[in-house]
Amino acid sequence: MTRPRAASERFVAQLPARTRSRVKVIYSPLLEINPLPINVDTSGVRGLIFTSANGVNAAVSLGLSRDMPAFCVGPATTGTAQSAGWNAQMVGATAEELVAYLLKHRPDSPLLHLRGEHSRGNVATRLTESGLTVREQAVYEQRLLPLTPEAAAATDGKEPVIAPLFSPRTARQFADIWAGSAPLWLASISEATAEPLYSLDYAHLRVAKAPTPKKMRKAVKKLVKHAMRVEGSETTD
Repeated sequence: MTRPRAASERFVAQLPARTRSRVKVIYSPLLEINPLPINVDTSGVRGLIFTSANGVNAAVSLGLSRDMPAFCVGPATTGTAQSAGWNAQMVGATAEELVAYLLKHRPDSPLLHLRGEHSRGNVATRLTESGLTVREQAVYEQRLLPLTPEAAAATDGKEPVIAPLFSPRTARQFADIWAGSAPLWLASISEATAEPLYSLDYAHLRVAKAPTPKKMRKAVKKLVKHAMRVEGSETTD
C-alpha cells in the first residue's frame, strides 16, 4: 500500500474479507503529508474548495473557520469535510467535474482552493479565467519517500507484488524507485496515474473504471484473484 498509512488502512479495511485473507499487506507510503506552517487569509472568501482529504485535514490543523460552504471532490473528501464541521457538498468525482459544476451553478465568490504544493488540474486558474473568481493556496507538503525495507525485500521475492497507485506523483515515484524482479501487478486510479507506470516491466496493469475508492477496491480484488490464478500461489504480497 503506497498511500499515507491512515488512508491505506482505511482502504484495506474496506476490501472484501476474502481478498484480505489471501494477501499479506505491506504498508509503504510513498508520500508523507505535512501541513505547512502558514497563515491562510479567508477575509472576503465565500466558500472553500477541497480536492483531497489532506486539504481538509490541513485546514483543520490551521484552525480555519467552518462558517462557509465547502465544495468537494469525491465522497472521502466530502465526508472528511462534513465530519470536521463544514457545510460540505460533493460536486464531482474528479477535478474536471468540480470545475464543470461550479461554472454551471456559479456560487457566490471569491472561493479559495486549499491544495497541496503539488497539484494537478489548475482548478483556480481555469475557474477564474471562466469568470468565477477563485484564489488558491498550498496548505500541505507532499514529501516523497522510498520503499520501506519490508517492501523493498518483497520486490526481490518470487511472490506477486500487487501495488495500488492513487495519484500521478505517487505513480512516478513508484516507477522511479522500483528495481525488483518480483511479478508486478498494478492498479491505477486513472489514466493519468497509469502513464508513469507504462515504463515498468509489469505482469498486469488495471486502470479503475472511475477514480473512486470503490472502483479501486474492485480493481484490486480482480488483481488478487487473477494473480493467484496465474501464479498458482496461495499467498501474495
